[in-house]
Amino acid sequence: MKIATWNVNSLKVRLPHLLQWLEANPVDVLCLQETKLTDDKFPISEIKAAGYEVAFSGQKTYNGVAILSKLPLNDIIKNNPLFPDEQQRILAATIGGTRFICAYVPNGQAVGTDKYAYKLAWLAALREWLADEVSAHAEGGLAILGDYNIAPEDRDVHDPLAWTGQVLCSDKERAALTALTDLGLTDAFRLFEQADKSFSWWDYRQLGYQKNKGLRIDHILLSDALKKRCTACAIDRIPRKWEQPSDHAPVIATLD
Repeated sequence: MKIATWNVNSLKVRLPHLLQWLEANPVDVLCLQETKLTDDKFPISEIKAAGYEVAFSGQKTYNGVAILSKLPLNDIIKNNPLFPDEQQRILAATIGGTRFICAYVPNGQAVGTDKYAYKLAWLAALREWLADEVSAHAEGGLAILGDYNIAPEDRDVHDPLAWTGQVLCSDKERAALTALTDLGLTDAFRLFEQADKSFSWWDYRQLGYQKNKGLRIDHILLSDALKKRCTACAIDRIPRKWEQPSDHAPVIATLD
C-alpha cells in the first residue's frame, strides 16, 4: 500500500500534473493541500476517471484539502472540531480500517505576527484533537499527511544559519511539531537513511529548485501500528521539474 501527500498549489492549474503523476504513481491514498477551489469547482469526474474516490473541502483562492483513495472513504470529518475555523485546512477519513488525516498547517507569515500566533494556536488545537484520534485508531492505525509548514531540524533546511529563528524554522514551531510526534507519531521519512539536503519545497524565486535551496516541510506522520508496516518513504522531485510546477514535491510512504 502506498500513501502520499502533495501540496499542488492550485488544483485548477495543476490538474494535468496530478493526473500525469497518478498514472505513473498509482498510489492507494493521496492527500492534497492548497487545492484553492470551491467545492462546486472540484474536478470530481476527472478524479473518478483516474480510478479514485474523493473527499474534499475547499474555499475560493486559498487553502483547500482533499483525500483521493482507491477504496471507499468513511467517517469523513471536515476541519478540527475543537478549533472553529473558516479556513479549510483539515480533512479526515477512514479508509480500509485506517484513519487518514490531510492537514494544511498555516504558514505563519513571520514570527511575532498575528498569523504566527494563529499558527501556534491552530497547532495546539490539532494536538488536542489528535490525542483522541490516535487513541481511537490505535488498532487500525492513523496517518496524518500534509504540508506542515515546519522544517523539523536544521538538516531539513538548505541554509540553517540563514533560517535560524525564522518562520517555518522557529523554536516554537518545531516544539509544536514535536508535541504532535510525542503523541506516538513518527516521521516516516526519518525511519530510513536519506540523502543529505533532501527537501520537499523550493521557492519559485532566485532559482530555488535549480540551486536546491529548499526546505523539508511536507511530512507523513504514522502511528505505531503503521510505523511497524512502513518499508520506505521518499520525496519525488520529478514533478517539480515540469512546466508550471507546484513549488512542492510529493512525499510517498510504502506500507506492507
